[in-house]
Amino acid sequence: MNRFSKSLLVAALVGVVGMAFRVSWNAQHDVARTVGADGTAALLYPFVVDGLMALALVATLVLTGKDKDFALWVLAGYTAASLVLNYVHGLVPELHGGGQRMQLADWDPANWVLVLLATSLPVGSIFFGSDLVAKVLHHRAALIADRDESDHLTTNRLGPDLHESTPEAQPAVAELPAPESADPLPVIEPDQAVESVPVVEPVEPAEAAPVKAFAAAESAPRRATGRVPQAARTPRPTRTPNELLAEARSVTADWSDGELTAEAIRKAVRTSSANGRTLREALKTERAAPDDAAEATAA
Repeated sequence: MNRFSKSLLVAALVGVVGMAFRVSWNAQHDVARTVGADGTAALLYPFVVDGLMALALVATLVLTGKDKDFALWVLAGYTAASLVLNYVHGLVPELHGGGQRMQLADWDPANWVLVLLATSLPVGSIFFGSDLVAKVLHHRAALIADRDESDHLTTNRLGPDLHESTPEAQPAVAELPAPESADPLPVIEPDQAVESVPVVEPVEPAEAAPVKAFAAAESAPRRATGRVPQAARTPRPTRTPNELLAEARSVTADWSDGELTAEAIRKAVRTSSANGRTLREALKTERAAPDDAAEATAA
């Protein structure tokens, strides 16, 4: 529906509501004069009843929860009251003209009820109308406060204060430091030609050096991490440093010194790059130990 059609629909609605109010105004004006209202009061009386109906209708569109239910009850009550007054006006021909005091019904109890209804509607309009306006204003203020708080939180979330340090994920195998020795052994890769390899006298037995390196890695403090999800965990059980070293010895037993690289060891025993380097140094240290012992014996 385009803008012109919407404007035309609203104009038609306003026209129909205006004509309906004029019909209801006639009946309520006459009833007000009958129950003792003067000319000005009788003129304003229809605005008290039908006007509060319109206010309650608008309140139902704005309010929520129990406040909306309250507005609906007010709308239903004043709609029923307006209907009763229009019905009485059509039922009693003597009311047409509204210039004299008379009973609204022949039966006294019914007359008392109708007079009480007609005279209590203005008082109820003051009470219920004020309450509805207060609820609408309070509801709008609450919405504005919630929106401001939401904007404030969004601003804070976009600011640098929200960037907190996120715990890093713990590696599957802890990083291991290089074995402690007097001088680190050179790394020999397959594509490198080395004429001679310096012989370093071991400071400690060959078996103790790699074990000490792995023990130092196990005792090193670890960074705090979150819980690893079950789906992200490796199905292979975690191996101890001694198990890794024993497996590496078994796999590389028939390897030459040129083939003994960190990448090859890592792929053979399926471990991390750091563990591959540490295992390479440990195995080279073990292989160098017998040669050192033989040279010492020859000397």
